[in-house]
Amino acid sequence: MKTLTLYLSPSNWLSDRRRFLLLLVSLLIIAVLVGASQGPSKIPILDLVSGNLSEIQQQILTGIRLPRLFLSSLVGGALAVSGAALQGLFRNPLADPGLIGVSSGANLAVALMIVFAGSLPGMLGLYGLSIAAFLGSLAACFLIFTFAMKTGHFSVTYMLLCGVAINALAMAGVGFLAFVSDDQQLRALSMWQMGSVGGALWPSVMVAVTVIIPAILLLFANSKAMNILILGEDEAKYLGVDSEKVKRNVILATALCVGVSVALTGLIGFVGLVVPHLVRLTIGPDHRFLIPASAIMGAVLLTAADTVSRVIVAPTEMPVGILTSLIGGPFFLWLLIRQFSGRIGI
Repeated sequence: MKTLTLYLSPSNWLSDRRRFLLLLVSLLIIAVLVGASQGPSKIPILDLVSGNLSEIQQQILTGIRLPRLFLSSLVGGALAVSGAALQGLFRNPLADPGLIGVSSGANLAVALMIVFAGSLPGMLGLYGLSIAAFLGSLAACFLIFTFAMKTGHFSVTYMLLCGVAINALAMAGVGFLAFVSDDQQLRALSMWQMGSVGGALWPSVMVAVTVIIPAILLLFANSKAMNILILGEDEAKYLGVDSEKVKRNVILATALCVGVSVALTGLIGFVGLVVPHLVRLTIGPDHRFLIPASAIMGAVLLTAADTVSRVIVAPTEMPVGILTSLIGGPFFLWLLIRQFSGRIGI
């Protein structure tokens, strides 16, 4: 009994969570090393670690693989953190940027930019797509949150139905834009639907860094308030938490994360559903640990998935969005069955 009491003490919980974060960081380092070594031209991991690279290998590493690895890590972390934040805000583990229409709103905005605004040069084009995607995801978040509040509580059925409606409207809009687009625009739209980090360059990494990292930090700054908000808005108000401010911050940061991710890589689904749930099962629902752990695990998952997508059908490349959907689809069905059987919750 003494051993059990010691193990269940808060200090041991804290120690276990820190060990889990350390494990995730180790897995991310391994995923990055493996990802940097794999491709049409393989680079031995020992050479990567020692820096014993030829001139061609250095060019491949710095010009192609490192931007891709950085972007996949940032986008994976952004999508996972967005899922964790939305699940906390809606108090339901089925909330996901793709399932409830946030990603579709961003996708529609990007499609509008591609068809009507044309291609903007350099960083202006990247930031232009990111701003458009942010506005689209923000509009979707606002609609979902407004409709969900109409019932007086966050009903999972109502939330999913809102997501279905928003996804349908957004996909109809994208379909119309594909119909009126030219061949070059149609190809760009098609690639966006499948999701890929194959076009990663250092400028796109810079855009991701300047938007995603501040958004994740904003979510982490509100993590303690999100813990209290889960108890209910009345209880949060009694404990001195400005629930409206917290909700605005969460929606803003989530829209930023999803918007820039869609703008840079297209639609990559289910990362925001799978990762937070796995983290929550491991270390619990405390957002002070859930947010950083989800960010790291999301980076691990998308980096590993991108590496697999590059080698599984070599010499061609599978869009990483297809692979994450193959993983996330069955997981979502399992999660949905457990949710409606009343076995899990936030």
